[in-house]
Amino acid sequence: MNEKILNNINDVLSNNKNIILIPHSSPDADALGSCLGLYHFFKDENNVSIISPNEYTNILNFLPGSKSVIVFDNEKEKSTNLLSNADIIFTLDFNSLSRARNMSNLISKSSAKIIMIDHHENPDKYADIMISDSKMSSTCEMVYDFICLLDKNKINNKIATCLYTGIVADTGSFRYPSTTSKTLKAGSELINYGVNVTEIFEKLHNNFQFKRLKLLGAAINNFKKIDGLPVLYSSITDDDQKINSFKKGDSEGFVNFGLSVTGILCSVLFIEKKDEGLIKISFRSKGDFKVNIFASRYFSGGGHEHASGGISKLSLIETEKKFIQDIKDHIKENYE
Repeated sequence: MNEKILNNINDVLSNNKNIILIPHSSPDADALGSCLGLYHFFKDENNVSIISPNEYTNILNFLPGSKSVIVFDNEKEKSTNLLSNADIIFTLDFNSLSRARNMSNLISKSSAKIIMIDHHENPDKYADIMISDSKMSSTCEMVYDFICLLDKNKINNKIATCLYTGIVADTGSFRYPSTTSKTLKAGSELINYGVNVTEIFEKLHNNFQFKRLKLLGAAINNFKKIDGLPVLYSSITDDDQKINSFKKGDSEGFVNFGLSVTGILCSVLFIEKKDEGLIKISFRSKGDFKVNIFASRYFSGGGHEHASGGISKLSLIETEKKFIQDIKDHIKENYE
């Protein structure tokens, strides 16, 4: 962060402020962890609220302060009033207002100063202060740096637990290419605040209910390989979800199983959402295959080079057919 940005932030944050922290819709550990980390950092000297556009997985309820999160879809009047009186709005772990869903219009019309902290590529220029770096492992690592610049002495176990959780989740427990020596240093420093590393891993990964295990079995059973290409794809149908009492977050990580197969460079998961009239798509890859480019070009999506999302408004069968043809064309055009 350059000195000019830091000075601007210090000016904006002076005196008691009404601060709103907003993660992207269906927030994951990095989005919610970064919000909660800043919540604990600011709350003693400011009026601070976290407003999530919609519900998030109950897997993250162990994070300190999670009970304070306001869900916009459930408390629209309260959320709207808070936003209308905000002095500062932080948007965390997203760089396009569309990721805030129904809140996007309220954010864009707000008179508050907007501060973006995010690590995705190609940010929209909606924020007054943009802290954007796609080379960073996670937004939580960026928030850790941010807090260290403002006042490192305020870091405590609650802040450290929230930020460490987001870093671990977004780096695949420090396995993904975005992990740097600086990332590992941040993780080790956060552990020094008494972070329970084992408990966080258990909460994030060893949290399967029996029906979620059955759902994973259905997803694995549905995997198919595209002949002649290092690509696997699977689907979770509406029936799969009903049979296994699907809850938000239950399919988290399922797409990664495709990459565990020798020779596979791209794994894709389609999730049928009949109530929304669309198919949600998760893309994962390794090596030189950049799924964010593919997701953006063919499925109105984007994200990181090796982890992206997208949508299709076609039926599940039609989406699969389109995907097969699109990825054949994409690979032929870019990798042959």
